[in-house]
Formats: sequence, structure tokens, C-alpha cells
Amino acid sequence: MSSERGKEIAELGSSRSPSDQQPATPSRYESQKRRDWNTFGHYLRNQRPPVPLSQCNCNHVLEFLRYLDQFGKTKVHLQGCVFYGQPEPPAPCTCPLRQAWGSLDALIGRLRAAYEENGGSPETNPFASGAIRVYLREVRECQAKARGIPYKKKKKVTSAQGKGGDGSSSTMHFQG
Repeated sequence: MSSERGKEIAELGSSRSPSDQQPATPSRYESQKRRDWNTFGHYLRNQRPPVPLSQCNCNHVLEFLRYLDQFGKTKVHLQGCVFYGQPEPPAPCTCPLRQAWGSLDALIGRLRAAYEENGGSPETNPFASGAIRVYLREVRECQAKARGIPYKKKKKVTSAQGKGGDGSSSTMHFQG
């Protein structure tokens, strides 16, 4: 049993009677975070030479994100493609499939949390690097342009403003 799982069970045990102690099922987020952490660890171990987690830096994270692109499901049109900038192209093309920006952003968030939960310090967290934020911003902008969808930051709605307005949406939608 892992020490993390043991802690969860011990914490649960303190709030339950002995007769109904059952291991709690981890949330979907916790399960995905653990899978992502294991996948990243596997990626580092398969590097030649293998990279110990203690020596991992933002360059390894960037390489990992680029590696993941081969498993992506989001069509990202290249600038020379006749469908570049069209949100809904009328026909298929040979442009590559990539990981969607939102998926990468969520992945980095989970890995950032997992790094610290597994003993890494916030000061040395390679997933919190400025280079990672720049990469994610570039991916977001590139994918938005390729789809012809301008990316706009959502405006914060204060309680005094309410949710009225012109009804326009600034959310990017990617087909997966």
C-alpha cells in the first residue's frame, strides 16, 4: 500500500466507526492526477539516459508536452492549408492532430499539484515555470488562429454587474 493511500485511509478511519471503514474511492481529478504523474515519471525513466525526478526541469516538461502531441485529437491547420482560419472546414485535410490547449493546461495544473504532493518544493516546481506558461499561451494563440477564433480573456463578472450583457461568448471551442 502506498503511504499516500495509507494516509487517506487513516484520515477516513478517524471520522468513521470501525464497522463502516472502507477505502474511499479517489475522485476523478485525483485518479487523473495520479495517472498523469505516473505517465510523466514513465516518460522520464524512458529518456536516454533516464532523468531522475530531482534533475527534472522545465525543458523536460516542454519535451513531454511536445511528445504528447502525437496522441492529440484536435486538428490544427497549418498556415499554408486552405482551411487555415476556418472554424468549421468543409472537407478533410492533411494537417496534424495535436493536443488541445485546454487539455495541456489542465494536465500542467494536475502535474504541478502532484509534484508538490510528492515532496517537491514550490520553488523548484518545473511545471510552474514561466517557460511553461509562455508555451501554453503560444499553443492557445496558435490554435485559436488556426481555427479562426480570436481568443479573448473572459471578463470577471462582479456581483453588482450581474450576468447580463450582449450574450456574446469569448470561450474557445475545439473539436476533439
